[in-house]
Order: sequence, then C-alpha cells, then structure tokens
Amino acid sequence: MAKLIQLKNIKDKRGNLCVVEGLKDIPFEIKRIFYMYGVPNPRIERGGHRHKKTRMLLIPLHGSCEVNVETEEQVDIFALEFPDWGLLLEPEDWRVMTDFRNDAVLLVLASEYFDADDYIDEKN
Repeated sequence: MAKLIQLKNIKDKRGNLCVVEGLKDIPFEIKRIFYMYGVPNPRIERGGHRHKKTRMLLIPLHGSCEVNVETEEQVDIFALEFPDWGLLLEPEDWRVMTDFRNDAVLLVLASEYFDADDYIDEKN
C-alpha cells in the first residue's frame, strides 16, 4: 500500500539539504533514478501501470502533481507538493500521475533496474 513519508531535511541559514539513503531512509536499495519534467498539459497522464517487484519513491522536486493509487483494497489520491515528502509505492500499487503543475519535476527512485517484463499494464 502506498504511503507518504517525510524525508530527512536539514535546514540552516544556507538553505535546505534533503537526504534519502537507500536501506536506511527508505526500505530498498536504490538501483535506478529517473525524473519526469516538461509535461505540457495538466491533463496528461503518466504511469498507468504497476510492477511485479519494483518499489519506488516519488519526490516532487519542483511544482506539484497528483498520484492516483489503486490496490485491490482501496483507492487513494496523493497530492505531491513538497520536496521533503515522498510517496512510497509498492509493486502492487497501480499508479497514474497527473495534474503536473508549475513546471513540475518528479524524481523517482526505484528498487530495480529497468526491465520491461516487470511492468504490468492491466489494473487487475
């Protein structure tokens, strides 16, 4: 089940430093990093899949977006607006990212290397 987690944020007079360490701050080793940006229209949807084994942490570095998450048990909508909060997604979480606003940049930390066979494109 997806859940929001607050990231370690070190603040001082020089600004903020946000830290994420694999297997320490999040429950997986980070094997892949990618990001989405330049989404031309808030109605554009990204994602639309789940995974066999990949876990992910989504962090809104700039701007905001919504993530619709469905499992067999429930449906949740998460507003990602702050760069010191991340959304932890489990493999079974069907996810659709939408409503990208204010030049959004969405960083994704993944537990697995890219493998097309890991993607499941059907909701159920």
